[in-house]
Amino acid sequence: MEFKDKTVLITGSGSGIGRVTALTFAKEGAIVIVSDINEKGGWETVGLIEKAGGDATFIKANVAEYSEVENLVQQIVKLYGKLDIAINNAGIGGTPARTAEISLESWDQVMAVNATGVFYCMRAEIQQMLKQNSGVIVNIASIAGLQGLPNNLPYVASKHAVVGMTKTAAVEYARKNIRINAVCPVFTVTPLFNPEMMEEISAGLSDKLKAGIPMKRFADPIEMANAITWLCSDKASFVTGLAMPIDGGLTA
Repeated sequence: MEFKDKTVLITGSGSGIGRVTALTFAKEGAIVIVSDINEKGGWETVGLIEKAGGDATFIKANVAEYSEVENLVQQIVKLYGKLDIAINNAGIGGTPARTAEISLESWDQVMAVNATGVFYCMRAEIQQMLKQNSGVIVNIASIAGLQGLPNNLPYVASKHAVVGMTKTAAVEYARKNIRINAVCPVFTVTPLFNPEMMEEISAGLSDKLKAGIPMKRFADPIEMANAITWLCSDKASFVTGLAMPIDGGLTA
């Protein structure tokens, strides 16, 4: 029960990595605040946690709207009196296209959710954590935050921003007992990314992507959840400002 009675906010936890991470924290005794723009998915996650004997609640929020993020944190504090851990996971992929062909709308949408949304969340979360003199934040970046990824400029830009924000904020608040890290997943099998979808985009694309990963497979969401929970645990008490690749050796 590593996280017994700890309050853990996870944005974008109505599916994918966020949902598996929520279940993992709950299994370790945390009080999980599931947040997502998708109410149906969010309540499904809460149901899965409660079915397994865990403690969870759902609060709807669009991370691209600061008023909703601010309200989200305020509601958590009103309910539980504190915010111990925050996982800023909400994100979108965007529409693949070459740089000169990317629509302005696509750029704006991806940056609003993936970059500005993470800033909004960190701003509100850190304000509360400063009042407590403690807290842990993990931002979900990507290998696309560490290297280029053709035909995905907005996504790459947004995830590089997440890595940069993580490092900067980690240095700023290192002496305030607030640790801030990021994980950088490789292609992970979720509703946002699955082999069937890859084949619809281009025949053989799934195998091509696997070929670039030294371990020759995609990641499982539980592998991300395990890394996230470790970063939030006392075992990582001296770790801050890290952008951890979880990529089967790809960035190496």
